[in-house]
Amino acid sequence: MISKNSYNMIKTWVHKNARDIELSLWRYYFEKGGKEDIIAALSFYQNGDGGFGNALEPDNWNPNSTPYTTLYAISILNDIEFMDLNHPIYKGIMKYLHSEKDLKEYGWRFCVPSNDGFPHAPWWNFNEEANLTESIGVTAQLSIFVLNHADRSSMLYQKTAVLVKNLMHNLLSCNSFGEMGIGGYVQLIDALKKLKFDEYDYTSLELRLKDLVKNSIENDVSKWQYYGVRPSKFITNPQSIFYNENKDVVEKEIKYLIETLPTNDVWGITWTWFDNNSTYAREFAISETWWKSYTAIEKLRFLRNFGYLEE
Repeated sequence: MISKNSYNMIKTWVHKNARDIELSLWRYYFEKGGKEDIIAALSFYQNGDGGFGNALEPDNWNPNSTPYTTLYAISILNDIEFMDLNHPIYKGIMKYLHSEKDLKEYGWRFCVPSNDGFPHAPWWNFNEEANLTESIGVTAQLSIFVLNHADRSSMLYQKTAVLVKNLMHNLLSCNSFGEMGIGGYVQLIDALKKLKFDEYDYTSLELRLKDLVKNSIENDVSKWQYYGVRPSKFITNPQSIFYNENKDVVEKEIKYLIETLPTNDVWGITWTWFDNNSTYAREFAISETWWKSYTAIEKLRFLRNFGYLEE
């Protein structure tokens, strides 16, 4: 159990170090804060074209709008269940997506050319060949937004429907999904079921996903201090369809988080900017602090969902 003392220690650290966006999220999830504070903080990262940039995603300091950073904003809005599509923040997102900026035949780009002009982690180096795989997760999740909210007669909706068909066709035959691909498929299949897209065999698809999720989780706890995939990447609560088959390793992660919480600090991140560290040492140090605030919120929500947080 994360005790009240430990919780208060984390709370103090976040209040001292977090940006407004992470602090507003902290207050929303743990201090009965309002959604309006999150929307206000998020709006500062939105550009005139409606997309998001400006280091909202801390590893990419590109001020220009990118598909991934826009998805990052959408994910925050989804998590807090803010669904006012008439709000300017949503109208901007729809404007950006309808512009089809960085939408290619294979899907939305993961990394974009303008990244290279600003501090960033090496996986944000522009690489169109890498995009062919790394775009899978971004495309799957942005497609959910379009299918849910875009006009069905629009060009954007029609193009997205084709992308989704391709994604679903490839799920059973493909073995390389990039960093975000499996998680993207998890969300996409759930969304398609809710939207009643009946042309797919969801039983087979979910069995495939269960195998992919189980095989991608790193079971060796000693490797979690590095960039191994932990169960919480896919399983955030006991209601997850992946929980029962991975219950033991979920319990390992819960124990691991409780045991590795530092004193007067929060959990560290498990990555650096590697080859870009020397060029952007100052920026990475700042990014690391931003990430620690965000991941502390994620970890506490995970622990609370499983009943291991004493608030």
